[in-house]
Amino acid sequence: MERVDPAPVATSMTAVPVTSGRDWSEPIAFLLMVAALVIAPVYVYPLFVMQALCFALFACAFNLLIGYGGLLSFGHALYFGWASYLAAHAAKVWGFPPELAILTGTLTAAGLGLIAGSLAIRRQGIYFAMITLALAQMMYFFALQAKFTGGEDGIQAVPRGTLLGLVDLNDPMNMYVTVLAIFLAGFLLIHRIIHSPFGEVLKAIRENESRAISLGYKTERYKLVAFVLSAALAGVAGSTKAIVLQIASLTDVNWPMSGEVVLMALVGGLGTVFGPVVGAFIIIAMQTYLAQVGQWVTVIQGAIFVLCVLAFRRGIVGELAHFLRIRL
Repeated sequence: MERVDPAPVATSMTAVPVTSGRDWSEPIAFLLMVAALVIAPVYVYPLFVMQALCFALFACAFNLLIGYGGLLSFGHALYFGWASYLAAHAAKVWGFPPELAILTGTLTAAGLGLIAGSLAIRRQGIYFAMITLALAQMMYFFALQAKFTGGEDGIQAVPRGTLLGLVDLNDPMNMYVTVLAIFLAGFLLIHRIIHSPFGEVLKAIRENESRAISLGYKTERYKLVAFVLSAALAGVAGSTKAIVLQIASLTDVNWPMSGEVVLMALVGGLGTVFGPVVGAFIIIAMQTYLAQVGQWVTVIQGAIFVLCVLAFRRGIVGELAHFLRIRL
C-alpha cells in the first residue's frame, strides 16, 4: 500500500517554516544556546544552571510526546522520579559509578514507560491522560511506603563519584561539563528523532490518526515507541538530577512535578525544539529567585500560565518563531 509523506502536514503548534532555501535558524539558535550555556557558570551559580538543564531535558522529553505525538501525559513524574530514586540508590547503596547509576535510572524509566505506555495507548484524549496520572499516583504511594526510597526523607547524601574512573564529579566544573554534555546529547537525540521519518509519522498521527491508519501505519506501535523514548529521556534527566543535587525525594514522583513539566512546555512553546528549554529555565528561575515569597510562587506561576494561554498561544519561542517566520 502506498504510504503518504507526512512532512507537508501543517500544524498550529509549530512556527511557520521558511518556504525557500535552507533554513539556518535552528543551527544558529543551537550555537547561540551552546555558547550561552558554556559561559553561564561565569555569571550564574553553576548549581542553578545544572538543575535547570536537568529539567530542560525533562521538558524536551515531555514535548517529544505531546508536541510531536499529540499524547498528553499527566504522569511524567513517574519516569523522572523513579529514575531519580534508582540512580540515587544505585550510587549510594550499590556503589555504582555515576555513569552506571544514570544508566540504571534510565533503564528503570524505560521499563516503566513500556508498561505504562502499553496500557495507556489503548485509549485516547482525556482517558489516556487520566490513565497516565493514575499509574503515576499508584507508584507515588508505593514510593511513600517502600523502605529503600526513604519515605518522606528520600535518599540523601548521594555520592557523585568519579565518571569513568577519571573525572571527579565532586569538582563543580567537572560536574557542570558532564551535565551540559548529557543535556546536549539528549537534546540532539530528540532533534534527530523529530526530523527523522519516524518523527514525521508521529506528526501525521498527531494531525489525523485515522488517515495514518488508513494509509497502512500501525499507529499504536509508533505511539508506544514515542512513549518509551520520552520516558527513557525523562529518566536520563531524573537520574542526572539525583547525582547533581545528591538527593531523590517524593517531590520528584508527586503529581505537581508532572504539572510543572506541562507548564514548562506550554510556557516555552509546544511543538518547538527550543521552547521547553526556555520554559524550564523560566520556571526554575522563578522557583529559585522567588523562593522568599513562599507559596506566592505558585500564584505567580499560575498567572504566567494564564497570560501565556491568553496572549502567547504558541508559547514564548513559538510566538517568536511565528513572528520571525523561522523554525525554532
